[in-house]
Amino acid sequence: MDRRTTLATLLGQKTETAAPPVVTSGLTPYTGSFEFQQASHLLRRTTFGPNYEMIKKAVNAGLDATLAELLADNPLPEPPLNYDFEEDPLVPVGETWVNATYPTGSLKSMVRNYRSRSLRAWTFKQMIEEGTSIRETMTLFWHNHYVTGDINDPNFEYRYITLLRENALGNFRELTKKVTIDPAMLRYLNGNQNIAAAPNENYARELLELFTIGKGPLVGPGDYTNYTEQDVIQMARVLTGWRDRGYNSSNPDQPVDVEFRYNQHDQLPKLLSPRFDNAIINDMADQEYAYLVDLIFTKNECARFISRKLYRWFVYYVIDDNVEQNVIEPLAQIIVDNDYEIKPALDALLRSEHFFDMLSMGPMIKHPIDFMISALRNTNFSLSQFNLDQEYTILWNIFRLNSEGMQMVYFTPPSVAGWKAWYQEPSFYRTWINSATLNVRQNYTARIANSGYTGAGGVAKLDVLTFVASLDDPFDPNNLISEIASILFPQPISQAQKDALKGVLIPGLPDFEWTVEYSDYVNNPGDPNLEAAVEDKLRNLLTAMLSMPEFYLS
Repeated sequence: MDRRTTLATLLGQKTETAAPPVVTSGLTPYTGSFEFQQASHLLRRTTFGPNYEMIKKAVNAGLDATLAELLADNPLPEPPLNYDFEEDPLVPVGETWVNATYPTGSLKSMVRNYRSRSLRAWTFKQMIEEGTSIRETMTLFWHNHYVTGDINDPNFEYRYITLLRENALGNFRELTKKVTIDPAMLRYLNGNQNIAAAPNENYARELLELFTIGKGPLVGPGDYTNYTEQDVIQMARVLTGWRDRGYNSSNPDQPVDVEFRYNQHDQLPKLLSPRFDNAIINDMADQEYAYLVDLIFTKNECARFISRKLYRWFVYYVIDDNVEQNVIEPLAQIIVDNDYEIKPALDALLRSEHFFDMLSMGPMIKHPIDFMISALRNTNFSLSQFNLDQEYTILWNIFRLNSEGMQMVYFTPPSVAGWKAWYQEPSFYRTWINSATLNVRQNYTARIANSGYTGAGGVAKLDVLTFVASLDDPFDPNNLISEIASILFPQPISQAQKDALKGVLIPGLPDFEWTVEYSDYVNNPGDPNLEAAVEDKLRNLLTAMLSMPEFYLS
């Protein structure tokens, strides 16, 4: 039984002998109530976890205004910094290393390592502090789409992720052009080895299979419905002649860049298959790659291909005939009608009846990055009390101690196809939870709720007192638990679960005991004993709630 079937059963929409539930709604705009559950669902899927204030603000603003804020074009964040490495002769502590070259000698690898730590800590910081914006979620979406990995040069990685962030809500076709000659992509898929005398087909193959149009069913030898092996060969010839420059460079006159070498470019005509209308591409020098991308995007299957990826990222992994007809096809048409701009499609999907259907709320298992960051954002975690060194070191420690164990490492997808959760049948999202990863998830939430993560003398853990003070009624234990549950969980929990949680908060005691104890703490803010007693109880409660299966869902 999959998650959506389970939800249908719990909501009384399915019997054991009935067919699996089908969400028959499509892209018709949602006109129902936009209350706390709907607002939290929208923010849970589009950001890395909303806090109470964000959800209430969204309810008050309404769906239109909230979507406008989510899809707004915001300035790029300030670049990552040298937070602690005093030995870097080129970048003082407190300044950015972006675009700086590397020193020579034994310092080179040390400098590269600290910049790599800085980039990854800074990336987590962007997700924690993003607010009501879909940009960081879409940046990760594109990272999973246009995969690069194992680059081992933070300058290359920063340029690549900035390209994705800058174009996160932009034009799919134009972003494909930019990615095609991005230095990190040229290096990852061997575009920098693609020359007329020895064409390398790696990027051309992934450009078709994974980045733009998809294979389709095999219909004949070397014919995948949407393209053929002939197209891969000919397109590889189109893409010859490009080189990345500045990789791990110590030359201050050679920044990270790309170069087109015409003498290594295949200047002869390239003949494509009937799948691309037998098009002939003549020599266009350094503009030939862009012409090729434009030609690929004349096929509407590109719009369907990216629509399915968006659906699996934001809604659910099952794409049946109903979803294909009522969601994918109209979503693809919106993309085509808007010349491959992604923002109108996101707006249509995220305001649709299909997205707000009750069975779309909660069947998705959070991916590890969402799981880690949402535990912080849901509970008002703040970095403001830390200095630069503490902030970066703590975030780096969270990244390094959990990402690999949860099997999702930012900047290092496992293959060019991305993370399996978005393409591997039949498990899809369920691949995130297994005997190896479950223990890492449980240890993470227990640690962030209690002892915390240390770094450069700072300790980061959930500020449970500040979080609970932000709620509407923390004095009543029943209301306290219900409010926290509405923030952390995508669906309401049962009364039996609430009673069990109250047993964690005030074991065997009547409700008024909590009211009295919390009131005493609020009225005597300087009493360390009262504060410690309340804080311990709240940490026990948050530890229990963050370990519940419901927190693993979105």
